[in-house]
Parts: sequence; C-alpha cells; structure tokens
Amino acid sequence: MTKKQLFEQIQKKRSFLCVGLDSSLDKIPQHLLKYENPILEFNKQIIDATKDLCVAYKPNTAFYECYGKKGWETLIETSNYIPKDIFSIADAKRGDIGNTSAMYAETFFNRASSDMSFDAVTVAPYMGSDSVTPFLTFKDKWVILLALTSNSGHADFQLLEIGSERLFEKVLKTSQNWATSEQMMYVVGATRGAAFADVRRLAPEHFLLVPGVGAQGGDLQEVCKYGLNAQCGLLINSSRGIIYASKGEDFAERAREEALKLQKEMEQILVEANLV
Repeated sequence: MTKKQLFEQIQKKRSFLCVGLDSSLDKIPQHLLKYENPILEFNKQIIDATKDLCVAYKPNTAFYECYGKKGWETLIETSNYIPKDIFSIADAKRGDIGNTSAMYAETFFNRASSDMSFDAVTVAPYMGSDSVTPFLTFKDKWVILLALTSNSGHADFQLLEIGSERLFEKVLKTSQNWATSEQMMYVVGATRGAAFADVRRLAPEHFLLVPGVGAQGGDLQEVCKYGLNAQCGLLINSSRGIIYASKGEDFAERAREEALKLQKEMEQILVEANLV
C-alpha cells in the first residue's frame, strides 16, 4: 500500500485508527476455548467487527511466537484474514546485522517463502543503516522505525543528549537518508504529548504509528494538535482498549463500540482539519 492509498483509506473511512491484535489465551473470552484455534477465532471476530472503522491492523508477533508452531500458524492465518485494503503491520521490532535483517524481511514480506505479506514491519534502529535497509528492498513495503516510544524506560537512551540534539532526534534525522516518507514511518508514543512538535519539526511528512492511546493514558486530542499533517500522517493504535472491552460472548460487539467511539472522534478531528 502506498502513502497515497493509505491517505485515501483514511479519507474514505474518516478514521486513522489502527487496531492492535495483541491476543493472548489468558485474556480472550473463555467461551472461545471450545474452538480448535481460539486466538484465530478471536482475531477473526474482532476483524469482522471493526474492519469498516479502522485503516490498519497490528498483530504484535510476540503474542504468537510464544505459542511456537501453532502461534506462527495463527499469525499467518490472521495476516491473510486482514482485508487487502487495510494496512497490515507486523509489530516484530526486529533489527539485526544485515544478512539476518534480510531474512526477517523475507519472513514478513515474502509470501512465497513464509505465506505472509504484511505491508509494514516495526524495526529497531540501534544497529544502524545496514540493519534497516534490507527491509527497504521490498517494493511498496514499509519500515516503521522506533523513534520515541511510550514505555517508561524510554528516557534511558532516547532522550540522551548527543551534542545539541537528543538521541531520538538523531534517529529521525539520520534515518531519512535511508528512505523517504513513501517507505518509512516512525513509532512515537502517545504519552509523549508535546514532544510531537519536535518530531514534526524533523519529520514533517512522515506517517507516525502512535501506540499508547487509551489503556496507557495517551490523549488523542493532544497527539493530533502536534502530530497531524497535510495527509493526516497518524496511525493511532489501540489494542487492549478495543479487543478486551468485554470478556463475555458480546466481546466483538463491545470491541466495535469502542472502535466506533475512536472513529467518531477521529472523524471530527479530520473534518476540523479540512482533511475530509
């Protein structure tokens, strides 16, 4: 999916919502355990209930890898169940030496070898350009680089000053030599608030994947105040707040209700910004 196509989906659905599929056996409704593959059934019902309200899905691969072979099969089937007009993100946070990164890219992008073809994968930049560029060799695929994250330990490294700039700012500036805003996005946590102004100063045209709205306390209005750009430029992820809205048999309906609340708020933001 190209940047233009992603913005068209945002305008069509009046939404920039990404639903995180962080699905765990100990959190899904117990009545689903009667199915041969409870997590897959859970994911399918969540997707069916929210696919008209969101523009992206983001399975966190750790929630699948932990179950071994069965988990990988579930990840593959989930990725293939996501509608083709919805942006799909493998939240894998990979980042290793070049030849290893090339194999990771094959894993998430090359259907011929892995049965998966996500639109994007999250990547850690710590090992530098040669750990990132193998992902960029795939046409029309995206790298979503960790920049300023929502976890409490982000300050251990990301805010360290290197000369006149902080480390996350160095990441934003240097990585733009590797790819344009047509193939690279950045992860910026919703809990960072006004720091979005600093991000936008250095990366005005890039899409930002924004976790942390909802359960982690991020504020959608504040994120949009500083982070919105001329093509929206935001994918707001909500995981627990949507998919675990209910542990009962009404879980899919409740998930839809929570997604609809966010979509309506996003629609109003887009209208006020003259983006729809």
